[in-house]
Amino acid sequence: MKKIKFIDLFSGIGGFRLGFESACKSLNINSECVFSSEIKKEAVDTYKINFSENNILGDITKIKASEIPNFDVMLAGFPCQSFSSAGSRKGFLDTRGTLFFDIQRILKEKKPKGFILENVEGLINHDRENVKDLIGNTLSTILKILESLNYKVSYSLLNSKNFGLAQDRNRVFIVGTKKNLVSLEGFSKKNAVFGEIMDKGIKVEQTDFVKLLLKKFSPKELHGKSIKDKRGGDDNIHSWDLEIKGKVSKEQKKLLNALLKQRRRKVWAEANDLDWMDGMALSLNQIHSFYCQPNLFEKTLEKKELKLLLDDLVKKGYLSYEHPKFLKKKRHMGGKIFVREEDKTLPKGYNIVVGKLSFEFSKIVDPKGLTPTLVSTDMDRIGIVDGNNIRKLTVNECLRLFGFPKTYKLDLPIRKTYNLFGQSVAIPVVREVSKRLLENI
Repeated sequence: MKKIKFIDLFSGIGGFRLGFESACKSLNINSECVFSSEIKKEAVDTYKINFSENNILGDITKIKASEIPNFDVMLAGFPCQSFSSAGSRKGFLDTRGTLFFDIQRILKEKKPKGFILENVEGLINHDRENVKDLIGNTLSTILKILESLNYKVSYSLLNSKNFGLAQDRNRVFIVGTKKNLVSLEGFSKKNAVFGEIMDKGIKVEQTDFVKLLLKKFSPKELHGKSIKDKRGGDDNIHSWDLEIKGKVSKEQKKLLNALLKQRRRKVWAEANDLDWMDGMALSLNQIHSFYCQPNLFEKTLEKKELKLLLDDLVKKGYLSYEHPKFLKKKRHMGGKIFVREEDKTLPKGYNIVVGKLSFEFSKIVDPKGLTPTLVSTDMDRIGIVDGNNIRKLTVNECLRLFGFPKTYKLDLPIRKTYNLFGQSVAIPVVREVSKRLLENI
């Protein structure tokens, strides 16, 4: 039997390793993890429980490459940090001060046959020079460095929902070998829905927010709903639907819904001589032009009546009164980002106070659909309709949503569990990518 030695950097709770080992087994390859590195205590403790050897070390930045055993494949779901020289005119080749530097120095010294790297979707556009660029300077830097180390490198954005998981999770995979360019296209699609892995009859605790939701909507009506002040039509519950910030008249609800749609139209950006963006403050005259047409609404509002409605919504916090904004490029942590700044030469207008609401739930999962991308900061705000009530994700559901085996052991408080899973990888995606790599080396 063939044998592959690998290392597992930024190993978390071992999802990357499980996917790679599964791929090896399916190809009749004997695999051996010769080195692991992780700094989070809960992750290290969980890793040791689930994997027999204890050769998991801490901070990779303090470990010399020469101290790492020889290996064939590197696995690394590395944290994304801005490059210190991104945006300079030096070819973007200096990665000192970032965790990618540790990947670079280990590959340079150990020269393995291949590697698989994984990162968040935002890596593709991070530090873009222009909004229309296909990739940003950060990913461009990574690819150039890996190629300079004599690897044939490919990358792709892969979604776990196409690999048999009931989670909509887009992640960038970067793969390299010394000899061949690995294709990351044409994977067989396999779909799943949350209802297939859902636990039932789990104990729930009613809160005031849950009671408010269930007072306004039936459990079935909540399936698939997002709770945030953004567009989304019938799939979105807004703060004014729940009257969270104060009472809202029927006319004001219509006004808010109309404004939510209109604020994205390019015509308003053109009127202000600004580049289009998702959401723009509209003046009283602009709002009056589309809202108060007699043929569209039950009655025609005078400007003074419309202003009273709008100002009341500003007072309650549903709207902001601000100058229209434009996109401005700024330096940030060594790179460049686009930020919104008010153009104070333009008259003030009314804008929806957008964003997720700071309550127990921001998304209610549809059993016939998928969960959103599960991240550490939001996992405790995913709602599951269980019977006639709403609860949070269970540990078993988390395991299934990432493809962990039934034998996996995890015994932590639920908040720490969410934190670890939010930074984990989708095991079936890793398995299929690993097969492609192994077939090429």
